[in-house]
Order: sequence, then structure tokens, then C-alpha cells
Amino acid sequence: MTTLDDLPTPALVLDLGILKRNLARMAAAVARHPGVVLRPHMKTAKSLEVAALAAPGHGPITVSTLAEARYFAEGGYRDQIYAVGVTPRKLDAIAALNAAGAAVKVILDDAEVARAVAAHPGPLTALIEVDVGEGRGGVAPDSSLLPELAAILGGRLAGVMTHAGHSYAGRSAAEMARIAETERAGVTGAAERLRAAGHRVGIVSLGSSPTVLYAERLDGVTEVRAGVYMFGDLLQMQLGVHEPEDIALTVLASVTGRKPERQAVLLDAGALALSKDRSTQAAPRDYQFGRVLGADGTPCFGEALVVRTHQEHGEARGGEGLLDLHLGDLVRVAPNHACLTAAAFDRYHVVDGGRQVVAVWNRINGW
Repeated sequence: MTTLDDLPTPALVLDLGILKRNLARMAAAVARHPGVVLRPHMKTAKSLEVAALAAPGHGPITVSTLAEARYFAEGGYRDQIYAVGVTPRKLDAIAALNAAGAAVKVILDDAEVARAVAAHPGPLTALIEVDVGEGRGGVAPDSSLLPELAAILGGRLAGVMTHAGHSYAGRSAAEMARIAETERAGVTGAAERLRAAGHRVGIVSLGSSPTVLYAERLDGVTEVRAGVYMFGDLLQMQLGVHEPEDIALTVLASVTGRKPERQAVLLDAGALALSKDRSTQAAPRDYQFGRVLGADGTPCFGEALVVRTHQEHGEARGGEGLLDLHLGDLVRVAPNHACLTAAAFDRYHVVDGGRQVVAVWNRINGW
């Protein structure tokens, strides 16, 4: 029987019971809106085993890389949205997946790309990305480019989609609900404009974990996309997406040094294992590079944090009992941002509320 004590560190630990609880919470939130389908985003999970729980029966999913698209298509997940602006040179690979039985839809906000999709000889469809305030990709709902893109795509127009990533800056339930409504109104308004111009708009897709959970209504929306809710992290906790005990993903690390002169211990989990994401820096509580927990995942060191990282070193300070640790002792670190923390690992060591490793699930990395 393998336990956490047997693992080389750093290692990525996933608690199955917490994962299932988080999935159930999101499913219940979506069920409040009849007719709306959940299309989980697998960019963080990158695992067929997680997908089997998040999208049972090979339901629709969202991906962020071609590597994910291939991996999940081979695993039986045909209905996908590749939710990163596509370039013409990637179209052959996507068309090949679709010719083999997948149904991978691309997104775009550029006329040149729309023309490439329309002219491609293979099976391709696209959604137009709509910018509802994040200021990343997409066209504004009232932009003249919106109907132009639809006209270029013609029968290859699958719908419209948006992502309110700026919801991560929200700090109250009321603010989240306001952003969620702005997201809904923007993408449904874009869909209505296109329908009024004679275009068929089958998919109206939106989503981020906070806006899906806080949305008061989703009239006109056909599906929602969210991903980080599965695992949770210290930022999502502060956004009210979940409680502190609902962080399913942690990094197992070993103590490699004791520095009593600065009230610190060194860990073998540094910038690569934890990421240097500082998303909680602007949140009510700054968790530096992660919160240090006991080896069983419980908060037994008070508010001990990883306060400094080098490539393979993490320095933890604060809290009670940290300096009582010995070299080789194990701790777990709850991440600021689960998506980036998971990225360096090729597998999950799955536990279910204890230290026994009940499964090892592989992840698909790369692009």
C-alpha cells in the first residue's frame, strides 16, 4: 500500500472526496438554470479520470491546447471547444481530428482567421469570441466586426462565446452577480444581433467559475464553461467559490533545511512546483506563494506561508510549530492558482481524505 510517505517530492496530491464535492456544487449551481449545459474546462485537470467525473458519459468539454484536444478525443470526448484564439496553421490538425470523428470547434475574433476557416477543405466550425469586459481576446458585442465575421464564416458559424476573466477581481457576491449579468447580456446581445442579420447561432457560451456560481439568471445562454472550481485554490476561496477546506489540490513537499535565525524552513517545492503566480496579492489576504499545511492536508501550522521561491527551493515562515519540523518531514502547500501550480506535474497522486494513495492519474501536458 503506497502512502504519501513513499512518494518522491515534490508531488501533486489530489483529494478525491473534495474533488467530488466541488463537482457536485457546480452541478447544482448550473441545475438552477433549466436548459443550460455545463461544458467543463479541462485546461487545469488535463486528465481523463477527472473528465470522467466532471463530464460523465463523455459529455461536452472545453480544452486549451491541441495536445488536450487529441488526448480527450482519443478518450471518447468528441464534443469540444478549443477555447484559445486559433491560428490558420493549426486548422489542419483540428480538421484531422474532426475527420476522425471528433467535433472540435475553434474560436476566433479576426477576419483573416475567419476566411481561413471558411476556405479550409476539412470539417471545421467556429465560434466568434465576444469581449464583455476582460480586455483580452474577442470583439465587442456592438462591434461592426461581429456581423462581418459571421458573414465570412457562413455555414461554419457555430455560435458565440465569452469569458469574464475579470470576475477574478470581484470582491463581493453583489459584484460577482453584476459581472455575471454583464457577461450574460453581452454574449446574448451578440447572438441576437447575428440572428437578426439572418445567421444561425446554435451555441451561446459563457463562463468562469465565479460568474457561473453567482449568476442570478442565464436567459439566452445555452452552456457555461468553468474549470478551476474542480480543484479550488487560495484565490477562488477568497472569491467565495468554495470554503477553505474545499481545496482539493496540494503540493507535497519535504523539509530540506531549517533556518531558525530567520524563523524559516526550506522546502523542495519552489517556483517550478508551486508556480510564481501571485494572484492573491490583490486579494483581501495575500498568501504569498502558498499556504503550508500538515502532511495530511490540515492547517496545523497556523498561517505559515511560502514567502520566497527559487527554482527548486521554497522558504516557509510564520505559524506555530514550523521550526519543530525535521529534515525530511512532509508538508503540503495549498496553491494560489491551481491551474498554474498543476502545470509542471505529469500525474496526480490521488488520496481520499487520508495519506493512502488510492490511484495515480496521468495528466496531458504540452501544447
